[in-house]
Amino acid sequence: MAEDLLRVRNLSTRFFTEDGQVNAVESVDFDVRDGEVFGIVGESGSGKSVTALSVIDLVESPGRITSGEIWYRNPDLAEEVREDNPDAVDGDFVDVRRVPENVRRALRGPSFSTIFQDPMSSLNPSLTVGEQIAEAVEVQRRARSNPRSTRSRTQGFGLGNLLTSTLLPSQGYVSDESRAEAIELLEQVGIPDPAERAEEYPHEFSGGMLQRAMIAQALAGEPDLLIADEPTTALDVTIQAQILDLLRDLQEDTGMSIVMITHNLGVIARMCDRVGVMYAGEVVERGTLEDVFDDPVHPYTQGLLGSIPDLDDPAPRLQPIEGNVPDLYDAEMENRCYFADRCPKAMEECLHKPPEFDTETGESREDFADRAASDHGAKCYLAQHEYDPSQALPEGYFGSGTDEAKSASGTARGDAASEDEEVSADD
Repeated sequence: MAEDLLRVRNLSTRFFTEDGQVNAVESVDFDVRDGEVFGIVGESGSGKSVTALSVIDLVESPGRITSGEIWYRNPDLAEEVREDNPDAVDGDFVDVRRVPENVRRALRGPSFSTIFQDPMSSLNPSLTVGEQIAEAVEVQRRARSNPRSTRSRTQGFGLGNLLTSTLLPSQGYVSDESRAEAIELLEQVGIPDPAERAEEYPHEFSGGMLQRAMIAQALAGEPDLLIADEPTTALDVTIQAQILDLLRDLQEDTGMSIVMITHNLGVIARMCDRVGVMYAGEVVERGTLEDVFDDPVHPYTQGLLGSIPDLDDPAPRLQPIEGNVPDLYDAEMENRCYFADRCPKAMEECLHKPPEFDTETGESREDFADRAASDHGAKCYLAQHEYDPSQALPEGYFGSGTDEAKSASGTARGDAASEDEEVSADD
């Protein structure tokens, strides 16, 4: 088994808005291994993109990471950090949440890089595509030639350098070597006539070419981990296939790991080795591609797979998941399974927050690192035992039913409240 490159533990991110606290990411755990493609899939609003931004520390105000650890394997960084902050080091792993901000910033590029969802809004329309990629290359070249310069926001290019470059273009920030490397990157990602295309502006590129340019920019630092956030959004199926093939080829050539974020199960099936299914800010099921696709346990995962047309037998009607993803406001989130109000198999015990269970043994995983018999886990009581219709919640329990239905559910609600009180008393 390949060694872990990244270990995310108990990661939570909140947005503190005027309307209330939004729990965008809730106690998320996952690993990314060397040379693998790890997929994160779920509906829009499930917390996929915020999870990615949290990993690379790009969550903007009013958002804030409120808890969690992000362990990154880098022996050189571990050796550098160990002397001043030994608690942030575990062997060759460093908890990047505990290192100074300038160190975290320096990791973007050579360690972590990102392909954002919308390349048109991510690229500067007033600069040529080649110039923007060359800037990314130049930053990494300077960092490699003088590692201590990675601790500086400007990479050694201050106000005096800016004035000089304005008056003397030959003394600009970007070197000829970086421009040449930018052209090579454009060629590497399959853009024809890269030297000519490098002189064009973003609006002169098609959607597929813009996405390729974003990939080229992300590769400038030769990252260990590439986060691809919906890299095929708004592209036609032919271009989608080309982009996915390109990413797979680059991954095999460079050996980098990829986190693939998407709502498209077809992309997951085509690209990923392992997958985590997200719902309402949580990873509700995770495992190998075969585990999740061939033997799904969580009803949400089953619902996602059930919404895919069967090409071999297109006659049956699709079974969409009823209801909507919750809005994640803290005041409206109950301490229960967040999918229970949409789940066709919701039972009384679903009114309590489920831990992650090992799907083979049915044992609860209190500690993510303490894996049981398999790497297939699900935050659902159905991983522990089969569905019991006699324990099913009555129709309309979550507010849309009749008074009789709510009355019938009173016992379940009372039992749940009593157990919560007992837990509080024990605490």
